[in-house]
Amino acid sequence: MPHRVAVLALDGVMPMDLGIAARVFNQAVGPDGERLYSVKVCSLGGRAVRTNEDFRVVVDHDESLLQTADTVVIATQEPTEELLATGKLPAELTATLERVRELTRIVSLCTSAFLLAAAGLLDGRRATTHWALCEQFARMFPAVEVDPDVLFVDNGHILTSAGGAAGIDLCLHLVRQDHGATVAAAAARRCVVAPWREGGQAQFIEHPVPEDDDRSTSATRQWVLDRLAEPITLEDMARHAHMSVRTFTRRFRGEVGMSPLKWVLQRRLNQARRLLESTDLAVARVATASGFGDPVTLRKHFHMHVGLSPLAYRRAHNAPDPARATGSGHR
Repeated sequence: MPHRVAVLALDGVMPMDLGIAARVFNQAVGPDGERLYSVKVCSLGGRAVRTNEDFRVVVDHDESLLQTADTVVIATQEPTEELLATGKLPAELTATLERVRELTRIVSLCTSAFLLAAAGLLDGRRATTHWALCEQFARMFPAVEVDPDVLFVDNGHILTSAGGAAGIDLCLHLVRQDHGATVAAAAARRCVVAPWREGGQAQFIEHPVPEDDDRSTSATRQWVLDRLAEPITLEDMARHAHMSVRTFTRRFRGEVGMSPLKWVLQRRLNQARRLLESTDLAVARVATASGFGDPVTLRKHFHMHVGLSPLAYRRAHNAPDPARATGSGHR
């Protein structure tokens, strides 16, 4: 049976964001072309929903759909004046969220994080929302650890995303978790979007476009990607870009939103994930191919950033049995 996704549409919903879940999940297919997810949209009482534009949306289901869902996605909507003033939800919406089963995965897109916070579902958790509203969000819900500098936050069965395209990134992240990198990358290609952006990537950069006399670091980033298996230092990158280390670091952060070394680490983790998911290479060879050098370093970074050992990650993502790996090395 396909994984059941219920999208909750509320008054004030943003039309583009309402379609994100269906657009991404419906492109995730199995080896025989079968859909891996079933996506349906519901509203309170099955009523037509007023969007934040000049039209309404008619849906086919009411909130009872949430009771059987494996994943509930709350589409982006403009927070109501009542919610912003009181931090509380209307009784009907509170009762609706209580219909969700305890272990159901709950996803908020952008400002829907205000609803989860008002329902108490984010207390003691890390969360994000649109960068422009993070300060207000933090003031309203001091029990929530607000992170304004990320695309999305995965707390296990409760996930929050920043605005716009970050919702696409979060849905692709879920496909990747559920079915591996190959399926997620194929879904991204069908949607014509980037296959993977780290949740920790900055959601907003003050000056994303360099000044006229600045040189972009994009050529150096590609140079690094072509040599991930090799030892690469900050000095190596600055030298390739024909800049001082200080200038290169400043310009790199301005374009990408993070330091050069953090970016390299994320790219290496992505490479290791892909190899663990889609090949039967021994862990030692994965460590070498992704630039970590040895399995001890790979395991250290996996535990720190992924929360699993490489082997546990491989088992969780249904990669081939490492016992079939060729070559020697620790598994």
